[in-house]
Amino acid sequence: MTQRLILASNNAGKLKEFAQLLGPIGFELHPQGEFDVPEAEEPFGTFVENALAKARHASRLTGLPALADDSGVCVNALGGAPGVYSARFAGEPKSDARNNQKLVADLAGLADKSAYYYCVLVYVRHPDDPQPVIADGLWPGEIIASPRGENGFGYDPHFLIPSLGKTTAELAPEEKNALSHRGQALRALVEKLKSA
Repeated sequence: MTQRLILASNNAGKLKEFAQLLGPIGFELHPQGEFDVPEAEEPFGTFVENALAKARHASRLTGLPALADDSGVCVNALGGAPGVYSARFAGEPKSDARNNQKLVADLAGLADKSAYYYCVLVYVRHPDDPQPVIADGLWPGEIIASPRGENGFGYDPHFLIPSLGKTTAELAPEEKNALSHRGQALRALVEKLKSA
């Protein structure tokens, strides 16, 4: 039996990626925009709280189970920044180019360029689900000053995977999905949902 599931996002890339892994275990994924669900507020200082707020918001407005993610890049020398503020690191309006310029500038005089991408996924069966299913993933790397690669988005051209000698923007989408923080979190979530 197929279970309809709301993705608390309108990102077509996320929808495709999530549907590929959730479809085989019985979920039919729909973006929240199909139900005219507006973007949820993300007022919290942690990824898990923001993802939970987004999932509950989408579930409350649709009456269906919902899945949300919150993710970003965390830089060790900056105390974990930009973290949950990754999308708006350089302020409004959102701009990948300005965010990357600010990050590179903030790291210019620092020796430690280590960083990691982090993603948390939250699945709720209903808006007041007391036991949301939570999974996360972490992808270590380092920030480089000069962008490389044409794929991906956000900080990908500046996020180097030392073991591969490539930035995430230089990886093919399939390779990125197999290794990424979001891919790790999604596979962990699928395993939890299979056994739930």
